[in-house]
Amino acid sequence: MTGLFQDKQVVVLGLARSGFAVAKLLVEQGAKVTLNDVRERVDCASEAGSLEQMGVSVICGGHPDDLISKQVDLVVKNPGIPYHIRPIEQALQLGIPVVTEVEIASQFSKAPIIGITGSNGKTTTTTLVGKMLQSSGVSATVAGNIGQALSEVTPQLSENDWLVAELSSFQLKGTVTFRPKIAALLNVTPAHMDYHQTMEDYIASKWNLFQNQAQDDVAILNADSAICRELAENGDLKGRVIWFSKDKLTSQGVYIKDGLLVSSLDGNETVILPVEEVALPGSFNLENVLAATAISIVAGASAEKVAETIRTFRGVEHRLEYVETVEGIRYYNDSKATNVQAALTALTSFEEPIVWIAGGLDRGVDFQELTPVLSERVQAVIAYGESAPILALRAKEAGIESIIQVEDVEEAVYSAREISCFGDVVVLSPACASWDLYTSFEQRGSIFKQAVHRLV
Repeated sequence: MTGLFQDKQVVVLGLARSGFAVAKLLVEQGAKVTLNDVRERVDCASEAGSLEQMGVSVICGGHPDDLISKQVDLVVKNPGIPYHIRPIEQALQLGIPVVTEVEIASQFSKAPIIGITGSNGKTTTTTLVGKMLQSSGVSATVAGNIGQALSEVTPQLSENDWLVAELSSFQLKGTVTFRPKIAALLNVTPAHMDYHQTMEDYIASKWNLFQNQAQDDVAILNADSAICRELAENGDLKGRVIWFSKDKLTSQGVYIKDGLLVSSLDGNETVILPVEEVALPGSFNLENVLAATAISIVAGASAEKVAETIRTFRGVEHRLEYVETVEGIRYYNDSKATNVQAALTALTSFEEPIVWIAGGLDRGVDFQELTPVLSERVQAVIAYGESAPILALRAKEAGIESIIQVEDVEEAVYSAREISCFGDVVVLSPACASWDLYTSFEQRGSIFKQAVHRLV
């Protein structure tokens, strides 16, 4: 594999974790690597210095006009960098391949790959799969859009390991030869339209997960998703197709039958456990559990260990995460809900009266589809950030009388305490990206949790 990149001129755009990892991997393989980041040197001095010691040329503070030339063989972009920036446009005009770190990492992976994508539920499902396999004694490493970059872990893995990868549409859009042994599409709902511009491009990026699969690979799809069914009918799937479903019995798959979670992958039904024993709250999490069960059993997990994991796993940080009960009011951190569908999922997960904290980056979303659920489920809305005015308007249209606009998440927590009553549920489920006020959804969720703990 070393010869593949020996003496190749590679430009890596973005000195985030994946950029650092792929630059290191490529220079170790003999490539001549230039890494470019728009941040000033002072903001990434440590990482830049480390790469320079390895032989990487690091350019900070913007994109030089001569960064991309005919001498460049490959551009590797940070997944979040849009395609309309000048260096990428120049590369595409010159016919230079533009890929993401996932594409490069996969070329060095001896381990078979499990690729998991979807608009919602990726992190929970990926984490579950890792735990199900590990508890079954199957060697599995979780990476990708969660935790470590793929380029950090692939050099250490063997053909006896599984690489369990959470993959975003941003990452998959920049793949060419990427081939997972097991590929799972959880769901598809409108998201990241500011990046993809069209729903067609978003769906096509997700579908890249399956483009290089062969007959001995496995495709796992959500039978309850009309888009998944349509893609399966028209998408030229080459691998074995396995379905998961809450509502439909399938000939090959994992599904709910008479209140039981059932696996039928070899023609025989195996009861995994009663649905009432699933620890994760919400019907959407039941879909994640079904998907993880299908993936894990195909990859070699035992039904017993799968059931044990489902009974004990209570969620991932920032994904409908229980934080604290204060004066009879329960607080949940769902900061990962960066789109409307994710917020809808959270709001339909509780029977109790909901005080909803929402807001963040204004991407031009109108939030119209939230109105019916707000009317039925939510008793108060606390909106913050750029999207606060439009969210407050939707709450008013839904007939909600208690509507408060605040500056940030911390103020929202204190306002929620003032208006909540014993038995209520306070949910941070923003329906927006965090970048107007916070560097990430993780930072936003952590600030929320810190504020809640100060109430005690």
